[in-house]
Amino acid sequence: MNLKGFIVATSAAVGIIFTAGSWLAISSAFEQAFSTHARDQAREAARVSFAAMYGIMSQGWTRAQAERFLDGIHAGGNEAGLKVAIYRSPVVEARYGSIAQPAPDELVSAALQRGDAGDHVSDGRFRSAVPLRAEERCLGCHDNARPGDVLGAIEVTQPFGEVLQQARSAFYLHAAPSLLLGLLLAGTALWWIGRSVSRSVNEVESSLDSINKVSDLRHLRLGERKATFGEINRVHEAIAGLAARLRTIAVDKNILLFEIGLLEKFVITSEVIRDWRAYVGKLLVDINSIIDAHVLFSVFQIDDELFDVEIFWHVQPGTTTRRRIEAVVRDTLNDDPRFSAPATLNIHHHYPAQTATPAEDAELTLRVKSFFVDRPKIGSIVGIGVQAAGPVDQTHNLVLDSILSTLLNVVGSIKAIHKYTRDLEYYATRDPLTDLYNQRVFWELLDYELDRSQRHATRATLLLIDLDNFKLINDHYGHATGDRFLQQFSRSMQQALRGGDILARYGGDEFVVILPETELEQGYATARRLLDATRDIALEIPGNDPIRGTVSIGLAVYPDHANTAKDLFLFADNMMYRAKAEGKERVAVPSEEDVMAVFRDVSEMSMAVLHAVNERRIIPFFQPILGIEDGRVAAVEVLSRLEVNGQLLRADQFIEIAEKIGVIHRLDAIVIEAALARVRESDFDGDIFFNLSPRALVLAEFARTLRSIVADSGIAPERIVFEITERDTVKNLSLLERFICDLKAEGFRLAIDDFGSGFSSFHYLRRFPFDVLKIEGDFIANMVNSERDRIFVQSITELSRALKIKVVAEFVESAEVLALLREFGIDYAQGYHVGRPEREVLPARARAARPALTAQ
Repeated sequence: MNLKGFIVATSAAVGIIFTAGSWLAISSAFEQAFSTHARDQAREAARVSFAAMYGIMSQGWTRAQAERFLDGIHAGGNEAGLKVAIYRSPVVEARYGSIAQPAPDELVSAALQRGDAGDHVSDGRFRSAVPLRAEERCLGCHDNARPGDVLGAIEVTQPFGEVLQQARSAFYLHAAPSLLLGLLLAGTALWWIGRSVSRSVNEVESSLDSINKVSDLRHLRLGERKATFGEINRVHEAIAGLAARLRTIAVDKNILLFEIGLLEKFVITSEVIRDWRAYVGKLLVDINSIIDAHVLFSVFQIDDELFDVEIFWHVQPGTTTRRRIEAVVRDTLNDDPRFSAPATLNIHHHYPAQTATPAEDAELTLRVKSFFVDRPKIGSIVGIGVQAAGPVDQTHNLVLDSILSTLLNVVGSIKAIHKYTRDLEYYATRDPLTDLYNQRVFWELLDYELDRSQRHATRATLLLIDLDNFKLINDHYGHATGDRFLQQFSRSMQQALRGGDILARYGGDEFVVILPETELEQGYATARRLLDATRDIALEIPGNDPIRGTVSIGLAVYPDHANTAKDLFLFADNMMYRAKAEGKERVAVPSEEDVMAVFRDVSEMSMAVLHAVNERRIIPFFQPILGIEDGRVAAVEVLSRLEVNGQLLRADQFIEIAEKIGVIHRLDAIVIEAALARVRESDFDGDIFFNLSPRALVLAEFARTLRSIVADSGIAPERIVFEITERDTVKNLSLLERFICDLKAEGFRLAIDDFGSGFSSFHYLRRFPFDVLKIEGDFIANMVNSERDRIFVQSITELSRALKIKVVAEFVESAEVLALLREFGIDYAQGYHVGRPEREVLPARARAARPALTAQ
């Protein structure tokens, strides 16, 4: 039942009870009053009748007089219907005889026989019977009686029913207008109360129904207009007080859902990274679904004096508004003590794609809420902020802080990955020290240029340049100075070349130049120009003479000296060594005899490799891999050495030939079998890394051979890690993928080698389930002196950690590099500082002592 119905029902019940009670009370009162009045009249009539009768009798009335008196009494009555009857008792009848009288009933008999007076009310009549007792003065006539005997009884009947009914009718007739007026007043009061209560309830319902989020509590105005009743005012004030308290402690469900959604946005896709600014713009649209924020800005630190500010607009701003928000951002940075030094701001505005009404200055309350960190942690981001319109309370501030801190991580991560991905893509093609093309790109460009020369029937010239005595510069002045010299050398080389010539750093102090559509004579002229440019280099060193250098250059022309890229390079390499042998600082131009000699050397080397493989003259060497966290040797990498004519050749001297003549799979099988035998004979219990050529992996017979060798060795597959390189792109990646999945299924682990050195690194990492990632050594070796290399290594480490892949750093050649790796959280280190390749497997008892030795 609702309140209005309850009031109506209660009022009706009260009215009925009051009316019925009044009716009964008034009826009872009237009846009691008339009954009392009738009793009084009856007793007075009895007294008067007795007195009259006694007066007559005291005068000595005769019998006839007495009978006439009694007849007159019985027949008499007044207009009100009062009747009196006198009855003789047996005592009087015995003395004077009986007379005609009504038969006495029970009331009269009780008065005659026992002398009891009594009353009786029935049918609106009052009857009273009073005994007449003998007194001394009565004994004169009634000599047969004694004092106190009953001589008779007087019965008085007084009807009052009709009078009572008349009185009641008169009362109700006069009370009816008052009753109707009361009903009208009660109905009016009931309507007024119901209306007031309903209006208050409707107001509460309407206010509460309008609350869909916490911010709507600010619009609750129940306490402003006073209600009719104090109790309702108290309810309104209590609800308004509750809303005020809720505003300070409650958090909007939409905000919580938005924050949860922000966490989901940490799943960053390549599309987000590619167009991160559009992604942040969408985030601003999402923010405006819960709070009004026209502007979102992020601040990135480029260096100590330069900041990038990206300002994202939810609506198209006017010129005044745009300038004002720029000023607000500047003031926000200037007011923060962490950025008190003057800084240059590069401000970039980003507007919504859809057409929107311009947000003019008068429409925006630029109440900026910002969140800054002590120093850039992710993606060089130092802070983020929003322009939040509307009142700001404590809960609103907490919510904004939470959103901004989450946005700081989301936007920072996106910007970091965008930046690192851009750097990775750049350094996948560039040498990080000189910004020249790296070795991988050189081979791709050389293949492309030779194909183009073949199609157009033109020539191309390859120059192989080697700095003379560069090791002396590094040893005497240090690697940092050597790096500066290489950078100045590369700039001088670029200035001496034509616009279409291609200069690349092949490795160390070796450089290569591709000269498209160039004959021998033109190539020689370019080489001489490079010689002259090198002589002009003078690197100034404080306190020392300028550092100068010379180069030896080998020259080869396609197709005169070779028909393939590798053969052409090998030919130019032979020419370069010839230039060095002839006294350095010169260009070696091949003759016809040189061409025959080089091809003869290549053929002899191929035959030597084939014989060594057939005779199983493959010797495994073991290089330790250090666990950086515990300082113990956790694994060894197996490196191949080939014995030719009593000399040991490194892998880089024969691997390409082995792949070219099609025996690489046999070579890998031989070295794996020999290495596992050595490990089994030792007490080494760590992991074993093997380098495998992708060309060998796609051969079905090699897979069967590999399983058989490992099974025969008795070494668990979980201890064996196969390294996959990008040395040669595998055309059928499906075969490679199937083979790798089979290895994983049998318990073997996989590593990607030289990560970051080629275009396919990320493609391989995305497609294959690698357990270990080995960072390209060039980035590690120069990390102490190059901030770009450090950033590159850090980004690869973060990427690997996110993918739950262990990281090995190669080319660790100093304690400073090892310390940096430990700071970055890299798992393993490998290089000459940790240990050189050796014939013997590192014994277990030496593993704990080894790091102390290598740290010296």
